[in-house]
Amino acid sequence: MGFSVYLLLGLEAALALWLLLRAGSLRDRRTWALSVLLLALAFAARAYVFDYETLDYQNFLSKWVGFFRENGHFRAMRYSVGNYNIPYLYFLALFSLLPIRDLYLIKLLSTLFDVLLAWGAMKLLSRYTKKNALLLACFFTVLCLPTVFLNSAVWAQCDSSYAALLVIALWLALDDRPVPSMACAALAFGFKLQAVFVLPVFAVLWMAGKFKWRHFLIFPAVYVLLVLPAVLLGRPFWETVTLYFSQTGSIGSALNYNSSSVFAILWKIPASERVSKIAVAAAFCYMLFILGLCFFRRRDLSDRAILAAAVLLAVGIPFLLPHMHERYFFCADILSVVLAFAAWPCAAAALLCQFASLLGYHAYLKMRFLLPMRCGAAALIVTLAIAALFLFSSMEDAAEARIAALHRKKAQGTGKKKGP
Repeated sequence: MGFSVYLLLGLEAALALWLLLRAGSLRDRRTWALSVLLLALAFAARAYVFDYETLDYQNFLSKWVGFFRENGHFRAMRYSVGNYNIPYLYFLALFSLLPIRDLYLIKLLSTLFDVLLAWGAMKLLSRYTKKNALLLACFFTVLCLPTVFLNSAVWAQCDSSYAALLVIALWLALDDRPVPSMACAALAFGFKLQAVFVLPVFAVLWMAGKFKWRHFLIFPAVYVLLVLPAVLLGRPFWETVTLYFSQTGSIGSALNYNSSSVFAILWKIPASERVSKIAVAAAFCYMLFILGLCFFRRRDLSDRAILAAAVLLAVGIPFLLPHMHERYFFCADILSVVLAFAAWPCAAAALLCQFASLLGYHAYLKMRFLLPMRCGAAALIVTLAIAALFLFSSMEDAAEARIAALHRKKAQGTGKKKGP
């Protein structure tokens, strides 16, 4: 790697330090020193593996950048390139213009989103605790999480992009800022289709009074604005807006791709269109069940209950869907970490999610299975059970608090009536 790559990595580390400073997390010299040390280690580890190339980079990403380079850079946006959505292609077109090797630029972009993801997770956790030690621990846990490190720095994937935007959107919604929250949700969907695993939680947020109907109009508006530059460069409007529908055939025909989904357990079932449709229907019914439960208990939707619902959606939907890849539980990994810091009895959920995801990462990166993927599927079943118990517990706590508040209000009203 050249000096420019190290410089850009250093600037991203400086951004991480600045975000911690702005958040008020660097309160004394000891915290400063520890944060600088941890950031240095996190970014040094990334620099160490930046030269590593996976088959995904060699067979796809490098060729897509090459296509932009050979066809007029941004002017090539009018063509159908790869199977990523438009926002990520903007970056690939930009990379084709720069003198730095595209492998490094792709990994630098993902590392930038790693920083935003860690910051977003810390801000989301701040809705549940104000303890600075826990907030810092959450930041560095996410930044150094094995799946986060492997995904961006080793694999050159971009899952931290949509995950960071979703986590920030969830924090903004809980912080009663619906407009930027919905804009971030639209940006997340714009980067990757896998955002749909978590997006149903915004219906839960609406049930909790965090959104009004009109706020949902922001989502399509931002999405259209996001793809508009590609349209102005010559890409057909309707084809661009509905790009995800045309890409559904590119996900593959196998029921499972190294993921800890239910098909890691039901691996003997032959792949067929009928089985796929049944699995999609099961995932849809599961989502409706979670949403229906939240609607039925909407008066008891505390911030903790909403986080539990988000984890249940992020884990359960890809768990039931067919054709899932090992990286599709990325949001589940992050949200389960936040849940663990928000409620220590749920710490096992984060460990089990990491275990399940790492089995799939190992299978791809090493081209062999460390353990049968059904072990990961079993871990996710336990994760779902933990999140479900936390959801019910949070709802019961909120119900008790609501009833107690009503009793206090009634008692205060009675006391006023008995006055002289």
